Parts: sequence; C-alpha cells; structure tokens
Amino acid sequence: MARVQPEPLTISITPDAAIHVRQFATDSGKPGCNLRVAVKGGGCSGLTYDLDLVDGPGENDKVINSRGLELYVDKKSYIFLAGTELDYSGGLNGKGFVFNNPNAKTACGCGTSFSV
Repeated sequence: MARVQPEPLTISITPDAAIHVRQFATDSGKPGCNLRVAVKGGGCSGLTYDLDLVDGPGENDKVINSRGLELYVDKKSYIFLAGTELDYSGGLNGKGFVFNNPNAKTACGCGTSFSV
C-alpha cells in the first residue's frame, strides 16, 4: 500500500490579495516588486505581521511562488507563518491585508498582532 505524503505547509495568497499587492507596488513606483512577509516582536499580543515590497529575496529567505508573485519569508518568521493564507478585506471593518494563520492561538482585536 502506497503511503501518501502530506503536502508541505506553505504560505499562500488569495487572488484578491495578489491584485492589491500588485496595485500597491505600482502606486509606490515599484512595479514588478514582490512581497516580504515577516513576523516581528511587538503589538498587544506579542508578535506582529510585517509586509514590505522588495526587489528580491534575502540571503536566508524561503521563496514561495503564489498567484504569480514571489513571497519572501525569513526562516524564523516561517515557523510562525507556515500554513497561513494572506487575504485582503475591503469590508465594512476597513480595508487591509488579513492573515488567516492557523498557528495563532490568540489575536488582538485589530488583527495585526498575535501569539502562539
């Protein structure tokens, strides 16, 4: 009986979020840039998400291809972000990127910080 290998955890981006990343890159005068996704200490729950438009990966970054974009994640942040989906919400509660992170045990009310 063949053993099925589980799919490795990665970070993905929704179509709507990919559109907004490209739009922000164009509006910032950086068309063709890709996205660095990171976790940093801080915020009311202990860790915060950090997004930045960059030209290429850092020396120790994991490179993830999703929706025609490259996402760059440093190895330390990847531990906290594996399995996360980056989405974009334009709903009544405001516009912005939303992290659907299965590793987050608690999150602050605004959704920009979390703890594991």
